[in-house]
Amino acid sequence: MDRAQLPLNALRAFEAAARHLNFTRAAIELCVSQGAVSHQVAQLERRLGAPLFRRLPRGLALTDEGQALIPVVADAFDRMGEVLDRFAGGHMREVLRIGVVGTFATGWLLDRLAGFTATHPHVDLRLMTNNNRVDLAGEGLDLAIRFGDGAWHGIHAEPVMAAPLTPLCTPEVAGRIGGDPAMLAGEALLRSYRADEWPRWFAAAGAGCPPLRGPVFDSSILMVDAALAGHGVALAPAAMFGKLLGSGQLARPFAAEIMTGRYWLTRLMSRADSPAMRDFRAWLLGEVPDT
Repeated sequence: MDRAQLPLNALRAFEAAARHLNFTRAAIELCVSQGAVSHQVAQLERRLGAPLFRRLPRGLALTDEGQALIPVVADAFDRMGEVLDRFAGGHMREVLRIGVVGTFATGWLLDRLAGFTATHPHVDLRLMTNNNRVDLAGEGLDLAIRFGDGAWHGIHAEPVMAAPLTPLCTPEVAGRIGGDPAMLAGEALLRSYRADEWPRWFAAAGAGCPPLRGPVFDSSILMVDAALAGHGVALAPAAMFGKLLGSGQLARPFAAEIMTGRYWLTRLMSRADSPAMRDFRAWLLGEVPDT
């Protein structure tokens, strides 16, 4: 069938009638008469050479041909609607899907995100948080902000922000420690899945690492929440918990810190930049001058 000759009005009438299984309710939705809907459907049936509905005393029932056609027609109208909904102010809104490690999302990005959305109204931003394990291709992501060394196979990585780790705890625990790394031996040392972090920090602080005890976390957010609840001392990026440190709920008892990685903006090497991807990259790196 020639696309230029597609009977769009008839297809719309068919789709509405198939959803309602009633010509009258379809007519009300489409703001036309019941006769107009019936006429459009009959016209489509003649064109296809097959009945799409069985006319019943109290409504309609789809024939086998109607059952085969309705999912295709409904999907087509849904997809057209999604595209039309993306137009705003005379411009088409571009969907941008970004995966963000949860610590960076809550500790830095969310407070600044309004600035991006205000200056880039054409970008329909979709954020998905994760615990640093992300599959760009499998999850359909355009970009991902993750923590690490920047070496991921098949991934282009651009440095965003350094995130050195340091002990964080409640002011009460900080008072017990008294600024002495040796006093940490009496506290539960909350850990990530990277087993070398606490030994590296103790080495940087010039002290021996005590036997490690305490739960292991896959998220710095959960680890710091546990520290706030008095369950021990977290080794986490202080830059991501500025609000809690500023409010006095969280304390940083030592100046010593270690670098185990940084935050990176990543994309698949096989993925070409879209305008929205370029806009987000420029905004993000502009917000963090020292990358």
